[in-house]
This record gives sequence, structure tokens and C-alpha cells, in this order.
Amino acid sequence: MSTDSAAKTGVPQPTLADIEEARDVLRGVAIETPMEESRWLSAIVGGPVFLKCENLQRTGSFKIRGAYLRMCRLSEEERAGGVVAASAGNHAQGVALAAQLLGIKATVFMPEGAPIPKEKATRGYGADVRFHGSSVDEALVQAKAFAADTGAVLIHPFDHVDIVTGQGTCGLEILEQCPDVKTVLVPTGGGGLVAGIATAVKAMRPDVRIVGIQAEGAAAYVRSLAEGHPVPLRSMSTMADGIAVGCPGEVPFHAIQEYVDEIVTVSEESLSRALLMLLERAKLVVEPAGAAAVAAMLDHPDRFETPAVAVLSGGNVDPLLLMRVIRHGMAAAGRYLFFRVRIPDLPGGLAKLLQELADVEANVLDVVHERTAPNLNLDEVEVAMQVETRSTAHADRVLARLRERGYRVSE
Repeated sequence: MSTDSAAKTGVPQPTLADIEEARDVLRGVAIETPMEESRWLSAIVGGPVFLKCENLQRTGSFKIRGAYLRMCRLSEEERAGGVVAASAGNHAQGVALAAQLLGIKATVFMPEGAPIPKEKATRGYGADVRFHGSSVDEALVQAKAFAADTGAVLIHPFDHVDIVTGQGTCGLEILEQCPDVKTVLVPTGGGGLVAGIATAVKAMRPDVRIVGIQAEGAAAYVRSLAEGHPVPLRSMSTMADGIAVGCPGEVPFHAIQEYVDEIVTVSEESLSRALLMLLERAKLVVEPAGAAAVAAMLDHPDRFETPAVAVLSGGNVDPLLLMRVIRHGMAAAGRYLFFRVRIPDLPGGLAKLLQELADVEANVLDVVHERTAPNLNLDEVEVAMQVETRSTAHADRVLARLRERGYRVSE
């Protein structure tokens, strides 16, 4: 552990030697995930971009790295008492698999409404799953109470030096797989992953820029870093459950304060668009949190020096959420167009409108007639349209074509 940092803050911190030792411990447990060059993203950014595919890690996210390292270091007495964790799903699966491999009983508290596939996978690894609260923070309160009542060891999702150390092994792989990297972008919730990666990377390459990416609706680090200590959010709202954490942990906070160069936030629309592009262009299934680094690059194509590495932190996405996110992402990318248009309430009026749309190659998905609105004339009807377009520019051409033909269009 870093004695200098611990002496200054009173909070234990990992060193490069700790992370290198952790890598030896994790051999045969966590896989060295692939790194793929992204030609389409490189073209957008104007330089080489690589995707570090932690979505292809065992359990579908990076979490097994820290969870196993933390749990393998428990004493026999601690192992006998079992472990408890709180998670929206990724840490839950990491803890459950680590417990299975080590022969430890695991209890996991998940917030109500946690993704069903994550719950089922956690149970599949043998953990006892219980639900509490509406967020990871509320589930964590219950997990701590369970630990106090039963003697089970709490395996915190991010606020422990072993957790940060384990996640840091990903940073070692990044430097080996992309030796000339200039920027590393990392999805950030509680901060364990970015803290670990930053500690490893800065120790070997202090010139590399480390950027943490948070969802706008759950950006606890922005205010916390500004005030110099962890500050809890009053509320959160994001579909990126993997990085929806209301308060930074003490251990990762101090590492991030020392080693992370910048925190960038991304919108729900950007997350949706990034997820869709990863699915379409990279053929990779990534959850919203896992797409955060790519979302930041799409939002700011000139901001990050290349070669750049975007960490895809997880791929555990509920199929129902995936369907909604794909639709949202297509709308954000201009692939869905919603508008209202007034047409004559006469035979052939709708057919003429549909022909105009066909001529401009817009695919009609939905049509709803409205005849009873008080602002409509007696001889007209308003039609709500949903059409599929190829891009924002194509959508603009569709609307322009209709207006040229004399239609009254509102978006």
C-alpha cells in the first residue's frame, strides 16, 4: 500500500507493486480481456481509438477482479462467517462467483427493480439474493446492518483498498495492449475502477491522461472533487445503473483526487447513442454504464488526445432495457422522427402524405389520426407520424420536403 498517501489522508491506497501482485493472484480467475481497435470511432475522433472490452470479462464486467482479490484474503474464520454485498448487479455477480470459487456463503442485497438478468445470474452463482431500497446506497445500508447482525464480512463494491487494487489490474493490461496510449477514459460510479486504473497507469506512465466518465444524473464526483471530500447526492436519475452511485468512497476518492485528470459527464441521450453504435458498429453488447466512455468521445471528438482507450466496463443489460435504449438511441441519432401534420379530411389525403414520405425514402412506423382537437378545422385531420430515417440530415430533408409540398408540420 502507498504509505505516503495513507500518511497524508489516513486512507490506505494501493501501490503499483500491490497491483502487480494482485495480477498474479487473479491469473486463472479473471481473464485478460481483449482490446479492439475501433475504426469507426477513430474516424470520428481523428486518431486511433481502442476499446478495452471488460464487457467480455467473466460475469460480464470488471467486478470479479476486485471481488476475488478482497475475498481470497479473508481469514478462515472470516470465510466461515460468510460475506455480504450490495449491488445493482455487476458487483453482485463478481462477489457471487468469487464466493463460489472460494467456497464461501454469499448474501447479496440488490435494490428493488434491479435488472432481472443480473439477479438471475447472481443466484446462478449460488448467492442468496435479497431486495432492499431503490438504490445501491440504500441496499448498502441494509448490507451493513446484515453484516453487523450476523458477522458476515461486507464486501464493499468500491470502498476498500483490495477492491481498488484488483480493479487496477485492468490498467496494467491497458498499458501492455496499447503501449503508446495518451488518454484512458473510464466509466465512473463509486470510483473503484478508475481509481485502480489511474493508480497503475500513472505509476508507469505519468504522462497518460486519465478521464473518469459519469452520467449527468449521477455525477457525485463533480461536486465532491470541487469541495475536496465525498459529498452525497440528494437524488439520482439515470438508466446507467452500473455507475449510479450517490456518494464516492473514501479509498477511491483520494486516488482519483491524486491521479485522475478530469471528470466528464454524459447525458442519457449520449449513453443511448453510444450503446447503439457499439451494437451496430463494434458488434458488442454493452450496458449503458459500460458505454459511458464512448459516449464522451462522441460528445467531444476533439477533446481527447489519441491513441485513446475507452473502457467498456460491463455488458450486463436487461433485454427489455436494451430494446428501450435502442429506440432512444435511434431517436437521439436521428433515426426516428416524430412529427404532426395536418391533411385534408378527404379520401386519398393520407395516401398522398404517405406517398410523399415514400418518395423521400422515409419508412413509416406508426400513424395516429386526431379528428376531435378544438383547433382543427372541420375539413382537416391531424396525423401523428413516427417514421424511420437514416440520419439527422435525412430527417431534416423529410420535414423540408413536406413543408415544400404545403403541409403544416409541427415537431
